[in-house]
Amino acid sequence: MTADLSQLVKAYDVRGVVPDQWDETLAELFGAAFVLVTGASAIVTGHDMRPSSPGLSRAFARGAAARGVDVTEIGLCSTDQLYYASGALNLPGAMFTASHNPAQYNGIKMCRAGAAPVGQDTGLGEIRELVEQWSESGAPETAAAEPGTVTQRDTLEEYAAHLLSLVDLISIRHLKVVVDAGNGMGGHTVPTVFDGLPLDVVPMYFELDGTFPNHEANPLDPANIVDLQKRVREEGADLGIAFDGDADRCFVVDEQGDPVSPSAVTALVASRELAKHGGKGTVIHNLITSWSVPEVVKEHGGTPVRTRVGHSFIKAEMARTGAIFGGEHSAHYYFKDFWNADTGMLAALHVLAALGGQDGPLSSLVAQYDRYAGSGEINSTVADQTDRLAAIKAAYEGREGVTLDELDGLTVTAADWWFNVRPSNTEPLLRLNAEARDEATMAKVRDEALEIIRG
Repeated sequence: MTADLSQLVKAYDVRGVVPDQWDETLAELFGAAFVLVTGASAIVTGHDMRPSSPGLSRAFARGAAARGVDVTEIGLCSTDQLYYASGALNLPGAMFTASHNPAQYNGIKMCRAGAAPVGQDTGLGEIRELVEQWSESGAPETAAAEPGTVTQRDTLEEYAAHLLSLVDLISIRHLKVVVDAGNGMGGHTVPTVFDGLPLDVVPMYFELDGTFPNHEANPLDPANIVDLQKRVREEGADLGIAFDGDADRCFVVDEQGDPVSPSAVTALVASRELAKHGGKGTVIHNLITSWSVPEVVKEHGGTPVRTRVGHSFIKAEMARTGAIFGGEHSAHYYFKDFWNADTGMLAALHVLAALGGQDGPLSSLVAQYDRYAGSGEINSTVADQTDRLAAIKAAYEGREGVTLDELDGLTVTAADWWFNVRPSNTEPLLRLNAEARDEATMAKVRDEALEIIRG
């Protein structure tokens, strides 16, 4: 009987509890399957600071090398540092991390050469099938004459130099910035990337600790940025930046400690990328970013393209349209100059450059990019996702001045407001995001939708 890895292999990555759901034996099989599916003759691997990460990463390398493939291990790194290595070395890559999940979790984010994503429909499904088969019988004998080599390489300096070549930070005014690394990989990358810049950096939780002793490394949850907000106010800092566990997402707070919405950051970075490209270019945004994003893109001469939520959709659209930039409500930011991959660090550098290139505070700089009242994402546990979506559709269909679309869940749009409801892929949840021209309208729209969702 073959093993069932449906709980372990998600839409975009592998993620589960160690050792209950997976261990080094399975990691070795994933390494063998990865090189078979990608057809690679050489790969690059990296890992975060979780206690189980070095062992899993090394087992994966063993599985790949046993099939004659040369492995470059870059060791401790952020996820975007692994993407850098995949792009710069033109090799398929595997990053061992469970991002912001609790300590007992771990996972693998995989990509093809040039950081192209490996998701359910782009190889991950095949990898899962092979690992399921082999978990019973073992991987078949390989035709490789001899095993591949496993060598170590440090790419941190090269990664930092590449990012700094894309944003001019030398000429900015001096800024004081509080950085909360959440005991994650930002504590590894920030000191090197920010070294020598006109910044006074106040570090918080830079000690690499995969047990997350201070708070969960998920800055999208308001509870996890409370320490940062307080410290920014205490220090009289110009801004605060928080990274998630694998440091591929960044979250920003202004000089008053108020959160800056990822949509405002998307609009700000989009305006800068468009200026860099002579006011021309496509910018991708998912369907629950603010109305501000497509507006700002058009105002700066660009073409906004709306897509489903999820990095594989964004990256596919980036490649298809030749887009220069893409942003999501979840604080993932994608750059053409970074192999279409997401990098929170590059987004953070853009915010620092924009703030340091003018004299006003961050709150007034981002006000021009934050034009509407948003609800944020509200999750509701439901017994039947399909039934509740149908109920919402029935309630709004045919209303005057209201349009519906089903690109991703259900989006209901009127002249002064919109909301989207979409099902979670992994839990019995519906996720609501609402936005309106003013706070009162948003609250009314939000509450009406929630009433139907929660029956």
